[in-house]
Amino acid sequence: MATETPSTTEVGSYFISNYPPFSQWNRGAVTGVLEAVDSPADESVPLGMYLHIPFCRKRCRFCYFRVYTQQNAKVIQRYVEAVSKEVATISQKSSVEGRPLKFVYFGGGTPSYLSARQLHTLRDELHQSISWDKADEVTFECEPGTLSLEKVKTLKEIGVTRVSLGVENFNDAILEENGRAHLSPEIEQAYGWIQQVGFPQVNIDLIAGMIGETDDNWQICIEKARQMKPDNITIYQMELPFNTVISREMKEKGIESPVANWETKRRWVSEAFDTLAQDGYRVSSGNELVRNPQTDHFVYRDNVWRGCDLLAVGVSSFGHFQGWHYQNLDQIEDYMQTVEDGRLPINRAMYPTRHQLLIREFILQMKEGHVEAEPFRQKFGVDILQEFADPLRNQQAAGYLKVNGDRIELTRKGLLQVDRLLPEYFEEQHREVRYT
Repeated sequence: MATETPSTTEVGSYFISNYPPFSQWNRGAVTGVLEAVDSPADESVPLGMYLHIPFCRKRCRFCYFRVYTQQNAKVIQRYVEAVSKEVATISQKSSVEGRPLKFVYFGGGTPSYLSARQLHTLRDELHQSISWDKADEVTFECEPGTLSLEKVKTLKEIGVTRVSLGVENFNDAILEENGRAHLSPEIEQAYGWIQQVGFPQVNIDLIAGMIGETDDNWQICIEKARQMKPDNITIYQMELPFNTVISREMKEKGIESPVANWETKRRWVSEAFDTLAQDGYRVSSGNELVRNPQTDHFVYRDNVWRGCDLLAVGVSSFGHFQGWHYQNLDQIEDYMQTVEDGRLPINRAMYPTRHQLLIREFILQMKEGHVEAEPFRQKFGVDILQEFADPLRNQQAAGYLKVNGDRIELTRKGLLQVDRLLPEYFEEQHREVRYT
């Protein structure tokens, strides 16, 4: 069962976003994905698309994504063309052709690194193959310092419905120490443009536990977030996956973790939850709050965590399709060359068992803070209350959750450390393996 662990944030901590662990995916399974792409689709399954833009002004010291800095216009243009060709290739497959997109997510990297002209070009070229005009949600991640009024207007023009602004912190010294490219004046300016143009949904990201964070500054950050009044607020607890600059420095220099300990980070997030509740925000997951649960829905999350088909587009992107997990090639030159040669750029994959898919959806929905048993009976023919009886009993006894009839509900204590609790539901062979 999950037990209390040392409070220090050590190298190797991670945010659970899939199952089985990514380390179990392999090159040999790629053939199966390619066959699935050429097979008729179950059109009752919602279809979404994740599109990765890997360019950034700087690499944050805590970043563990595939990003590239200081790339010239020629490389960026070639990448945009490769992404367009990848979508054109996949959209002609029988499993995709004619299916509507329920959502699109532009992630990074920094999607807003692209110029207004490049964004228009990307939209125009992609729409020759697949359209998101009727999608329920089109999310676009933005770094404040890359925005202009013209670019924000462009986001509206290309169909973005949900803008996610990577604020992270409002203190310039903390932003600089953690390697962020923007400073606080750019946050205010960018948010003003976003409000001026107007979008159905606006999210801001904050990170609890950045290097240099203090109690006083965290309270200032929450107050500033309250003043902004976004529709959604996402608060991450700083992690240290293996491939971050901070993790490398800790290993090479033998230094102690410079990141706030877990106890402090959980307290900061809990305080944020309580403060923001005074303004009517409701907790919608261990990381997210919404102002209006009736209208503020994160369509991407809700569908990905319930087994939709997700097309992975761009270098290193992760997808889920026709029962397969897969990831694209993770080096930009390999990715572009493969697409230019007319091939799908899939690098590794895995075909989960039915039981593993059940685990995946269960643990991801646990991150929302509550799970109902009936949908799992209907979809998988399994009673999760019996299937996971032992870990549920253990975690209820430890005060992490409560089981009331058909409903599993995490306590605040459990929700603030939910990622640490989830491996107890993994199959035994996956509990001790490296996650990524």
